Amino acid sequence: MTDLGPVTSSVVAIGNFDGVHRGHRRVLAEATHDVDHPLIVVTFWPHPVTVLRPAAAPKLLTDLRTRIELLKEAGAHEVRVIRFTEEVAALTPEAFVERFLIPLHPVRVVVGDNFRFGHRASGDVGTLAALGAGRFEVRPLPLEHIGDTVSCSTCVRTMLAEGDVAGAAQHLERPFRYRGVVVVGDQRGRDLGFPTANLTVPTDMAVPADGVYAGWLTRLDEPDAEPLPAAISVGTNPTFDGVERRVETYVLDRTDLELYGVEIAVDFVDRLRGQVRFAGVDALVEQMRDDVRGAKAVLGLSGS
Repeated sequence: MTDLGPVTSSVVAIGNFDGVHRGHRRVLAEATHDVDHPLIVVTFWPHPVTVLRPAAAPKLLTDLRTRIELLKEAGAHEVRVIRFTEEVAALTPEAFVERFLIPLHPVRVVVGDNFRFGHRASGDVGTLAALGAGRFEVRPLPLEHIGDTVSCSTCVRTMLAEGDVAGAAQHLERPFRYRGVVVVGDQRGRDLGFPTANLTVPTDMAVPADGVYAGWLTRLDEPDAEPLPAAISVGTNPTFDGVERRVETYVLDRTDLELYGVEIAVDFVDRLRGQVRFAGVDALVEQMRDDVRGAKAVLGLSGS
């Protein structure tokens, strides 16, 4: 993170910002209109629900590093991460403002109009404005919509859980991206002529519903690496009685890539089909060939 040093004045945007979706970007765009003050984004880690109601904790759309990167890309000069604990959850709205906002010397605080803070979410936009009176302005923004659907992290998670990666991309304003370090898998794909780069799926991270997708793979260890067209499988390999959920990516028409130990990003463009348990290897291979053709069609590539 870039450190601005001692802060004398700032514009602050505060929120959870999981996914940095369309609604979040509107908040950040509004905050960056003030070119006379640096934009400091305040976010929370881990997700507050993880601390308050662990059994109801949502799957995360981005890890913290990716969230910070996206916030910087959207205009943040600095990102301040509040480590969310039971102590932080117990703060009154007044104590929260004094502890986390006032030291940033905000001239303006920009939030979504559903922003809540303080013990038992007792503070809202009105509370924030009252606490900031004479010290900083509060600028709430209405929620963003696409049609009748609110752009929110929950909406994106729901779409991913349904396999609707194209719909999720509309709300994210980019394809959903899953990143990780390539691990050694069962190596069946290599034997079948479709070698895959395998990523494990931590239980706290969101991925699309089990199935096969068209998308792109990008190496993250090479700054100028071009995205490579890919067919992506999410699931447990039921044909082989697998139990571990993985994201397995086959770069179309490439068998020469060595990606073990490399950090990659996988961007999901559209769903081709659901997960299927095949009767045997021959049926699986035939379907994989069809998946390759389908991925090429989605990605606008020629060739069989």
